[in-house]
Amino acid sequence: MTASVSTQDLDSLRTRFSGRLVLPDDPEYDALRVVVLGGGDPRPAVIARPLDDADVAAAVAFARDAGLPLAVRSGGHSGAGHGTVDDGLVVDLRDMRAVDVDPGDRTAWVEAGATAGETTAATAAHGLAVGFGDTGSVGVSGITLGGGVGFLSRAHGLTVDNLLAADVVLADGRVVRADAEQHPELFWALRGGGGNLGVVTRFRFRLHPLDGVTGGMLLLPASASVVAGFLGALQSGPDELTAIVNVMPCPPLPFVPAEHHDSLVVMALVCWSGPPEAADAALAPVRALAEPIADLVRPVAYPELFPPADPEYHPTAVARTLLLDHVDLPLAEAVIDRLGALDGMRVVQLRALGGAIGRVPADATAFAHRSSRLMGNVAAFVTGPGDRAERTAWVEGTAALLDQGDAGAYVNFLGDEGPERVRAAYPGATWDRLAAAKAVYDPGNLFRRNQNVPPAG
Repeated sequence: MTASVSTQDLDSLRTRFSGRLVLPDDPEYDALRVVVLGGGDPRPAVIARPLDDADVAAAVAFARDAGLPLAVRSGGHSGAGHGTVDDGLVVDLRDMRAVDVDPGDRTAWVEAGATAGETTAATAAHGLAVGFGDTGSVGVSGITLGGGVGFLSRAHGLTVDNLLAADVVLADGRVVRADAEQHPELFWALRGGGGNLGVVTRFRFRLHPLDGVTGGMLLLPASASVVAGFLGALQSGPDELTAIVNVMPCPPLPFVPAEHHDSLVVMALVCWSGPPEAADAALAPVRALAEPIADLVRPVAYPELFPPADPEYHPTAVARTLLLDHVDLPLAEAVIDRLGALDGMRVVQLRALGGAIGRVPADATAFAHRSSRLMGNVAAFVTGPGDRAERTAWVEGTAALLDQGDAGAYVNFLGDEGPERVRAAYPGATWDRLAAAKAVYDPGNLFRRNQNVPPAG
């Protein structure tokens, strides 16, 4: 136990905390302190597993009064490892995961410890959906607070565009509801501003009718015409068509002939959320790009696009996210050449934005990148300390190749990259407005274990 956390203080916390307090000598400690990001060994002083708002408020007050670093964990997918902290207190929300769907009203209240996969399954039982990302084990809280780019974003907007209200535990211990009428500036800031303003314990989402999708993996050989053609088809296609386009070495998938393993491919995770009878016509342009190596795109229940995650998977990678406008043939050729210049697992991922995302004014939420047309993510997996420098140089060079002058960044895909990159996530007036909200709701910057926007002044 650290010197800053006394037994007496912990006993005092226990008297007003109904959930579990997990300490380093607890048998569950090692399992509960792990986050998805690999390469680290975080050792919090206390892991608090609250059951309700009062527990969260008690844990926040304890950290504040003891001067402990405070981390908030939902799914644990932060690319910077912000869901944990050495020698501090982790508010681990995973025991608060209720999903209450109102099918008549087409809304749902979702506790912040629920995952995207759990929430998607609960809403799908009523033929309804709200868009999150593309990974079922991601926590609802983190993806929502950063914006929420996923399979339904072009059709129905970002996750934050479908957020109707949130319950928040503030730094001073108050529990408030933020929506369009109550604490409207806090509500604006929560929709893209990350974990800067408090601990959100509950979200109310607008849901959309969705009885199923046509989706799955489409695996094509990598060529400049396939890469450029795929992105062009998405950008010019209907809003209901989206895909995550990964240009990468082919993993040893059991349904792929061995001769394709480790060759460069376009591994696209495709989703058509429009009318089932229109799926073939919508997908025809991408299916016509090349003879597929594998085509697993078929009518499925929407939750099937969120397969179970491997809890033992803790990747260590160098990554860079950026926003861009287009991918033409010369750029696609250059991307393939770059991928061929490195060994090991590496990927250039491209996603079409636009559609409903771009129909929201840039100042309506703290996610301001409404006019950006594509998102790029470049990553190279690190196998040991000896190859980190080489992989970092490759990632930075590949990101520079993709750079078309859009200085923005999606906050949910940032790693530990420094304050300039946080500013890129919140350009211009967005930063100033967030900093002003921070000065009102967290003037002492208690919630700083995040992509941090310090309080104004």
